[in-house]
Amino acid sequence: MTAEGLDLVASATDRLMATLRGAVGALGEPSLLPGWTRAHVATHLARNADSFTWLLDGACAAERREQYPGGPATRAAAIEAGATRPDEDVVADVARACARFAAACARVPDTTWSATVTASAGERPASHLVWARLRELEVHHADLGLRYSPVDWPAPFVDAELPSRLEGLGSRLPRGTAVRVVRSGTGQAWEVGAGPASVTVAGTANALLAWLLGRDAPGLEAPAGLPPLAPW
Repeated sequence: MTAEGLDLVASATDRLMATLRGAVGALGEPSLLPGWTRAHVATHLARNADSFTWLLDGACAAERREQYPGGPATRAAAIEAGATRPDEDVVADVARACARFAAACARVPDTTWSATVTASAGERPASHLVWARLRELEVHHADLGLRYSPVDWPAPFVDAELPSRLEGLGSRLPRGTAVRVVRSGTGQAWEVGAGPASVTVAGTANALLAWLLGRDAPGLEAPAGLPPLAPW
């Protein structure tokens, strides 16, 4: 999966950079994330890439490193500071950070991909960072609120990510709520939660994943309304 994941990351990076270069002059405008401009989102993507590069280089050196040295406050301050720069500088920063991550991945020996790293989400094999980076790229590209949306997420990403998000859905539902999730046109359905399914949510895989990731998902069918979900 690592080789396939690296190819998907490279393609997602190319799409993101094309969008950002076409948005110079508009990065100071609000993104789809509350309180963040597009420059905030772009800067976050740059710092996320650098944090993964830091972890991968640590794995290669047999060092256990914290993903964001200094913790969440330092991470947040770096994003706030970066978001105030000229658009051209923001775009160049993202490009350089993405290139550093790609170079770090190329340096990782095959045997090191199984080494444990300590990411913000907990201890994971180093190979997990490739998929985590793909998720960051795809989800936050859509968060820019430009020409890219969840409809554009590629099938390999959606098909792999959807089962993972469904697996964690039960713990995010209100107590006593059960959901029947239906993937339109495929016959696939999942029943999640306590007791018989009391709510049905149906839609394309892309729309279902967008909903499970807390994003707007036009086209979902939920006759009883969408249940509120805890953060993922």
